[in-house]
Amino acid sequence: MPDPKQDQNRPALDLSHVEGAVDRFFDSTGVASSHEARELVAEIMLSGLKLVADGADMGQLKLVRSALKEMRHAYRIFNPYKGTRKISIFGSARTPETDPDYALAREFSRVVSDAGWMVITGAGDGIMKAGHEGPDVEKCFGLRIRLPFEVGANSVIDGDPKLVNFRYFFTRKLMFMAHSDAVAVFPGGFGTQDELFEALTLIQTGKSNLVPVVLLEHPGGDYWKSWEDGIVHPLARRRLISPEDRGLYTIHTDPVAAVREVLTFYKRFHSMRFVGKELVLRLHEGVGPEELASLESEFRADLCADGTFRAVAAFDDEDEHRDLPRIAFRFNRRAWSRLRDFVDRLNGAEPRPN
Repeated sequence: MPDPKQDQNRPALDLSHVEGAVDRFFDSTGVASSHEARELVAEIMLSGLKLVADGADMGQLKLVRSALKEMRHAYRIFNPYKGTRKISIFGSARTPETDPDYALAREFSRVVSDAGWMVITGAGDGIMKAGHEGPDVEKCFGLRIRLPFEVGANSVIDGDPKLVNFRYFFTRKLMFMAHSDAVAVFPGGFGTQDELFEALTLIQTGKSNLVPVVLLEHPGGDYWKSWEDGIVHPLARRRLISPEDRGLYTIHTDPVAAVREVLTFYKRFHSMRFVGKELVLRLHEGVGPEELASLESEFRADLCADGTFRAVAAFDDEDEHRDLPRIAFRFNRRAWSRLRDFVDRLNGAEPRPN
């Protein structure tokens, strides 16, 4: 049992202990920073001090240090490309180049790259290498996990400055989803299924951006049918997922159709963020009163905690894309799958069967 006296003897640490030191550090190094950035760095330093005060051992401290270093390096690689849409491609490293899914992944990545997107894969062989072969390497990122039985990155991305090496799966998966505007998944094993369910779970729970997920395999293949029959349909029958959760992904055998699905998601919808209690959807094209009334009639009961849908200008707290028209409402933060239906309707897509 924990000794309550340990908590009584632990130093009382708060931001006041580190804020002055952080200010002096920034001033002495000449690193430009806002007041908010200094406060956040002070909180990071305070968390480190509290780890030691809480009795964290060397292994725990090294893990936190290494994870933070990996994240900082990955952000540094990705940040210059913030304005470019990106898609993460997942699939088996064991897929041979003679497999029709390999050719499909290569063609899919070529088509989506031709549409102006960049491609992120795990940097291994198989589907990951095929995903790098479609675009020019300038449009590719590789997020490699260091494993004892893998020699290195695939020959396409090896040596490229946009190759990032990770020790931890959790930091790697964070970077996949943090920088992805869409996800494409090809047949694969445990790792591929892990990445797919990670993406679906984060979208379903609102812990990542709402993005399209497309599942691909060659014509005549049964991988995704078996996956639905063996996993998804039983979950739906037992009511362990909502019927509309199946709308978070679509299955394709045609790479052009799959890319069209991805591009259509951003036909009118641009991005979203919360401002206080309001969910703000930024749009390429505004919504008129009649359309807004129709959307409200169909979706308000499912999506709104209270209030109504409103066409608004940028909020004062928003500093990005202030020129875009917006819809705002008090989202219940629960019906994320239904929100996907709402975005599809904004984009003019037909309702999909559950």
